[in-house]
Amino acid sequence: MRAGVVVAAQPGVEELAVRAEELGLHSFWVNDTPMVHGDPFVALSLCAKATRRIRLGIGVTSPLLRSAPAAASAFASLNALAPGRIICGVGTGNTARRTLGMPPATTAALEHFTAALQDLCAGRPTAYREGDRVRDIRFLHTGTHVNTADPIEFAVAALGPKAAAVAGRRGTGLISFGLLDPTAWHALHDARRQAAPSTHRDPAPHAHSYVVTALHLLHDDEDPAGDAARDATGHLVLSLLDYAADTPQVAQQLAPDERAAVQALLDRRGTTATAPDRYTKLYPNYLGRIAAQDRDLVLPSLMTTLALVGTRDDIRTRITALEQAGIDELLIQPVTDPPTEMTRLAELLT
Repeated sequence: MRAGVVVAAQPGVEELAVRAEELGLHSFWVNDTPMVHGDPFVALSLCAKATRRIRLGIGVTSPLLRSAPAAASAFASLNALAPGRIICGVGTGNTARRTLGMPPATTAALEHFTAALQDLCAGRPTAYREGDRVRDIRFLHTGTHVNTADPIEFAVAALGPKAAAVAGRRGTGLISFGLLDPTAWHALHDARRQAAPSTHRDPAPHAHSYVVTALHLLHDDEDPAGDAARDATGHLVLSLLDYAADTPQVAQQLAPDERAAVQALLDRRGTTATAPDRYTKLYPNYLGRIAAQDRDLVLPSLMTTLALVGTRDDIRTRITALEQAGIDELLIQPVTDPPTEMTRLAELLT
C-alpha cells in the first residue's frame, strides 16, 4: 500500500513536504479549513517549488468555500508549478462549513462543483450559475498562467453511499477521514461502482481510494491507551467528539461512554449542543495537538475506530485488511512529531 501525509497549512510546511518526498511517501496533502488553518493553496505553492516527485493534494475543498472558477484557477495554477502532480479533493465541507456555524453543501451541489472543476481544469467550458443567470465559462488566458494539459486527479470525500455515488458518476477516486472499517469501504466501493455509467463500471486508473488516519506504533510493553498513544491519536478522537457535540444525531449513535465524553467536552468548552455560537467554542485548535487535560476524553474505543495503534504486526494486519477492501493509499495526519511519525509510516510500509 502507498503512503502519504496530511497536514495543516503553516509556515515551514514545505520542509515537511521535502522530508516526505525524501522518505519515499507518495503524496502530501493540506487541509482546507479557512477559519482554523492557513490557506492550502499558498502552502502547496511552496511545496510545489520545493519538491520534484511527490503528489500534492488539497484535502478537501467545497462548493460553499470556493466558487468553481476560483477553485479551478487555483488548481490549474498549482498544476503549472507541479505538472501532473496535483490532487483535487472535493467534499461537502462537513468540517470547514461547521467551523463557520453553517451546514455543509448538498450532495447535488458537490456533484455540480466536481463536474465544473473537472471541465475547467481540463480546458473545457462549463456552465456557471449565479442565481437565475447561467453563463458558459472557460479559461480566457493561455500560456504559462495555468496548466490544463497535464491531468489533475480528483477524489470525492465520502462516508456514505451518496457521496460515493458522486465519485462513480464523475469517475473519481474516494477519500475518507478515520474510516478504518473494511466492510464500510466495500460498501463505498460498491456504491461508486453501481453509480458509474454501465460502460465504466471498473474504476478509472486514476480513481484511487485514500483513507486519512493517525498512527502510533507501540514500543515493547507500552500501554496502548497511555499518554503517548492518546497524544498521537487524540486530534482524530477530539474531531469526532467535536462533530458529535455539534450534531446531536451523531452523538445519539455513539456508545454510552462515548456520549458521556461528548457531554464532558461541551461542559469543558462552556457551551451546549444547541447554543448558536457553539462552533466558536468547539473548533479552536481543530486537528491540533490536544491539551493534556483532555487526554481522558480520548477513549480507547474511539482510538481503535479512528486510528492505527498497536504493534508492527497488529498495524500491518489492519492495513492488509484495508488493502483487500480496495484502499490504495494510507494517509496519516501527524501532530506530535510529524518528521518522526512520517519516518515510522515509511518504515512500516517498506
